[in-house]
Amino acid sequence: MKMILLGAPGAGKGTHGEAIAEFVKAPIIGTGQIIRDTIKSGSETGKRFKEYTANGGLIPDEEVVKIVAERLKQPDCANGFVLDGFPRTVVQAEMLEQLVGAVSEVLYLKISDEEIIKRMGGRRTCSKCGATFHVTHHPPKVEGICDRCGGELIIREDDAPETVLNRLAIYHEQTEPVIDFYRSRGVVVEVNSAQEVHKVRKDILAALRLH
Repeated sequence: MKMILLGAPGAGKGTHGEAIAEFVKAPIIGTGQIIRDTIKSGSETGKRFKEYTANGGLIPDEEVVKIVAERLKQPDCANGFVLDGFPRTVVQAEMLEQLVGAVSEVLYLKISDEEIIKRMGGRRTCSKCGATFHVTHHPPKVEGICDRCGGELIIREDDAPETVLNRLAIYHEQTEPVIDFYRSRGVVVEVNSAQEVHKVRKDILAALRLH
């Protein structure tokens, strides 16, 4: 299965993506985490990425496609994948289609800007493995500690209020058209992501016929 998760920043792609990946037995590929790891590396590519993302901007299509293409060459992607955070533009969607052909399904997690702003203020991200939590909707078992690896949970720079507003503006301008791109191909499944986590999860599994 070749699946894509689409939705505004904070819509729940990371929260629900791992569960979906387990059901379909395919790796979840979070381009956000790949980009953050590249930035941490301190390489020239990482320095460029940091400049792009510091104010919530998008990394150029060609550079993102390059790192995604490298990841899709790995053996664990031989039978499919779940993409989280890619494609973010129609150009990227067209490039992806050239790389892997048609995708199986696109899950669109729909949510309002108001709810996104509220959510992002409570989001916490593991400084080690990148797992995401929320102080009210998806809290860790131990406050400030990642359930998965024990790393410290932090507030990411791109979750700051002013950056969130900028990211939403970019999402509406550049990424929302991607939804229409895939709608024209008849592969979009839409789920209301403004509900409680367990209800969203139930609706996702039903919509994707995984229950």
